[in-house]
Amino acid sequence: MAGLNLLPWRDEARKESQKKFVIMVVSAVAVAATAVFGGFTFYQSQIDMQNTRNKYLEAEIKDLDATIAEIKKLDVTKKALLDRITIIEGLQSTRPGIVHLFDEMVKSLPKGMYLTNLEQKDGKIKLEGKAESNARVSSYMNRLDMSPWLSSSALNIISIDTRKKTDRLRNFSLSVSQLLKSGGDEENDNGN
Repeated sequence: MAGLNLLPWRDEARKESQKKFVIMVVSAVAVAATAVFGGFTFYQSQIDMQNTRNKYLEAEIKDLDATIAEIKKLDVTKKALLDRITIIEGLQSTRPGIVHLFDEMVKSLPKGMYLTNLEQKDGKIKLEGKAESNARVSSYMNRLDMSPWLSSSALNIISIDTRKKTDRLRNFSLSVSQLLKSGGDEENDNGN
């Protein structure tokens, strides 16, 4: 047995072992590269899909922003229209007030007295005029207070112009509040 040489077998086994090792390393590298490429491809597709979703959401957000801007414009228009309606309703409810005011002025004005000036502002009426006596002014104020359209008459001033000897009329100034009723109340008043 001394003549047996085991070196070629060991060399062949070593070569075979190296070949298997290289194949395993190459296979491991190939599997790792395939796994990395597969992972990269998977995550890249996920990123692309998420970017597509983001673009869709951004487009929808832009549409909603445009809709919100339009709604805000409509809200402003609605508010302006409601303000106009409120003003018109206020005017409609006070429209007969001036007619009643002048009617009450004529009905309650006693003889021997006349008005020279009438100013109306925010439901307050300032009256100026001339009267033959203080009693006529007092009577006028009582009549104004009894009116369903006027109240709270207050005498501001009453005086006699002493420069004119022939004119014995008294100058007076008084204020009164106008009571404004709604349109339904007025229809009830006219129906009675």
